[in-house]
Amino acid sequence: MQSLINKYGKWALITGASSGIGAEFALQLAALNFNLVLVARRKEKLEQLSAELIAKFNIETLVISLDLSKPDFLETIQQQTNHLDIGLLINNAGFAITGSFLNDNLENQLSLLDVNCKAPLILSHYFGNRMLSSGSGGIINIASTAAFLPLPFWSNYAASKAYLLSFSEGIWHELKNKGIDVLAVCPGPTQTEFADTAKVNLGGMTAKAVVDCSLKNIGKNSSVIVGFENQFSTFFLRFFSRNLLIKFGAIFTKKIAVN
Repeated sequence: MQSLINKYGKWALITGASSGIGAEFALQLAALNFNLVLVARRKEKLEQLSAELIAKFNIETLVISLDLSKPDFLETIQQQTNHLDIGLLINNAGFAITGSFLNDNLENQLSLLDVNCKAPLILSHYFGNRMLSSGSGGIINIASTAAFLPLPFWSNYAASKAYLLSFSEGIWHELKNKGIDVLAVCPGPTQTEFADTAKVNLGGMTAKAVVDCSLKNIGKNSSVIVGFENQFSTFFLRFFSRNLLIKFGAIFTKKIAVN
């Protein structure tokens, strides 16, 4: 994976970098000698991570405390990264809302779309054009195995990940002959703070396994499902009717919901 820095350059930007998969991306990329732009809402967490990475790997970092659901977030990122040649973009930030769609307020549901769909779209467009000018780059979008299954009580979240998967695979084809690699990564349940925010009991794979798989597959595939069990289960979903899949999805979300 050392060739990644030769291919994409010295700087990578990671959203949702304060914990979980995002923090693991930061750790592994720092170990490969990438300099990092760390983006998330929690400034203290980012600064702590930044200090640890600088001390351990002697890299450069830039901390940007930012809420990706806000309409003006790109302006802040543009201003602070304009002088940096960012060749690798990790769109990792995302969250789920558990429960009946109509029992939640509309603002929260729209914020989910802003973070899970709109922010990756905006950042991929902005940095994708910069990568196009330089003739190389990589974009990793963290989707989910939820993209393959309608999930009642996670309806908006599953739909947002289906969007991100389809979007990523589409622009992969558009950009593959222009020096820009795009990868959609579909983890199953993962041991991160995501579960606390979503108010579910997930367990599952480690963030390290997700990042290992991501960095091994960027530049090789348009998308990847992390873990054999997840690959196996998503393969067999295609043999069931949509109505039956909805029932399966409802059973899953009710099972993991925290009462």
